[in-house]
Amino acid sequence: MKKNIALITGASRGIGAATAKLLAQQDLYIVVNYHKNKAAALNIVQHIIKHGGSAEIIQADISQELDIIKLFEKIDKIDGNLTKLVNNAGILFEQSTIEDLTASRINKVLTTNITGYILCCKEAVKRMAIKYGGTGGAIVNVSSAASRLGAPGEYIDYAASKGAVDTLTKGLSLEVADQNIRVNGVRPGFIFTDMHADGGEAERVQRLSPNIPMKRGGQPEEVAQAIVWLLSDKASYVTGSHIDLAGGK
Repeated sequence: MKKNIALITGASRGIGAATAKLLAQQDLYIVVNYHKNKAAALNIVQHIIKHGGSAEIIQADISQELDIIKLFEKIDKIDGNLTKLVNNAGILFEQSTIEDLTASRINKVLTTNITGYILCCKEAVKRMAIKYGGTGGAIVNVSSAASRLGAPGEYIDYAASKGAVDTLTKGLSLEVADQNIRVNGVRPGFIFTDMHADGGEAERVQRLSPNIPMKRGGQPEEVAQAIVWLLSDKASYVTGSHIDLAGGK
């Protein structure tokens, strides 16, 4: 019997890593995509195999179309069918107000956070859609509470990219609904991941926790639980929806 394959982009750390580990418990073959940190990606695969799952790593820079094409071509060589995609890879840069933003920075954010998502969806649909010989599937796009809150004074370019992800999720869900493909999104809020260090403030979640109604930041595993549910048959009548995981924020 052929494997059902799940691809998680940006799966070497944070939400992506937590999702890969949890999905591996669903009898899926996990493709752990990473950009630079091969050692971290290998650690995720070793964890999955140690706990009885199946996985491999595939390197690809999601901001590069050719890398995305090669990523999916490598997946095609696996004895299985791609049935699940988690678009998770994303970047942000140091906290800034709009006066200090540059076209170079903005374009880097948009290329990874939305162009990359769209292209991964494109390649996944070409493999999942009934009209191309697939059996259907499920896609989850990892957005952010920033798409609702705007991230003023910090990362409005990142927030804008995540607003575009929300629109992609809605539009694509309608476009492929009759192909037995469901498309949903999650909007994490203040989650304890390394991404905050990328923005120049590793302790950002701790600083902002008093302003969160639940008075704490979230864990990557809490977001992963929602992603896994949306990908599962338990969410079989859910498409075009978003789950907010922001502690009430």
